[in-house]
Amino acid sequence: MRYHNITKDDMLNGDGLRVVLWVAGCDHCCKDCHNPVTWDPDGGLPFDDTVKQELFDELKKDYISGITFSGGDPLHQANLMDVTALASEIRDKFPDKTIWLYTGSDWEQIYELQLMKYIDVLVDGEFEVEKKDVKLRWKGSSNQRVIDVQETLAGSDPLNPVIHCPDYYE
Repeated sequence: MRYHNITKDDMLNGDGLRVVLWVAGCDHCCKDCHNPVTWDPDGGLPFDDTVKQELFDELKKDYISGITFSGGDPLHQANLMDVTALASEIRDKFPDKTIWLYTGSDWEQIYELQLMKYIDVLVDGEFEVEKKDVKLRWKGSSNQRVIDVQETLAGSDPLNPVIHCPDYYE
């Protein structure tokens, strides 16, 4: 896996103060994407033990709510296995921290992935510039959903996702 950046003390990509890992690789290539530099799976830098330790050092801080995986797309074939392993390790070492994940894929396509058992909140769907709304909470376009993954998986119908929060900032 490769990555482009780690954002520390982030307030825009999930609830609370977070650390964000921006991975390399995305096949969605959404028109007017806010981060097209991350599309190339061979771009960025190698994700190694030093980088992982940097993430863990941030997650140790009491005021950090959790981690957000973004990019690029954490579910890109170049990332999925490593993101799954990293999310599992974070869940074990930091059980009180939340794990958010942004993907261009739709929930209905990915809910059965092993990774989902570690994810608290998923923002799904491709960014659609025609549906862009700057007042939306934690997403860029109105077609995207902010899904409470664990509540959805615990329910009787995983194909009927539980929405995590209201769509708009109040």
